[in-house]
Amino acid sequence: MQKQSDQQLIAAYFKGDEKSLEILIKRYLKPIFSFTYRYVGNSQEAEDITQDVFVKVWRNLKKFDRNRSFKTWIFSIAKNACIDVLKKKKSIPFSELEDGEGKNAFLERLVDTAPLPDELFARADMARILNSAMEKLLPKYRMVLFLRYNDHFNFREIAESLGESLDTIKSRHRRALIMLKKLLQTT
Repeated sequence: MQKQSDQQLIAAYFKGDEKSLEILIKRYLKPIFSFTYRYVGNSQEAEDITQDVFVKVWRNLKKFDRNRSFKTWIFSIAKNACIDVLKKKKSIPFSELEDGEGKNAFLERLVDTAPLPDELFARADMARILNSAMEKLLPKYRMVLFLRYNDHFNFREIAESLGESLDTIKSRHRRALIMLKKLLQTT
């Protein structure tokens, strides 16, 4: 059976198929949580924001413009919810990639399931260097890189999700890569 598109699921939901909304939520639950966690740096807040995002989606689905991408719409809602929480806190801990136990979810996604010991050491060292360099980037550059390489967004989806122009995102991406390259060359 072929996977239904977001648009097909939304249409089915409006025809009374409650299961379609469940499928959409399951499809986006992990990506939205991951995005909000990277944005706020706290798993409890990320859980709360993620829940709030899906409540907003459910309440506003009738207002959703079906000519737009659902993916970019839901990530826009998530970004705005994160910004609201951060405004209340008055601090922006974007660089917090580790959880309370010292585990790095970003690093865990990069590691092979069965690496050789020397590979494991080299990768851990490279990940530490990359994380250190990423932390030095401004949040606006870091988010473009995360969305592009971690969440596999294209530039248009990033622009729509962050509420920026396509040219701004392309420019920000290019600048982020240049800054990251310079930071990696100095370490």
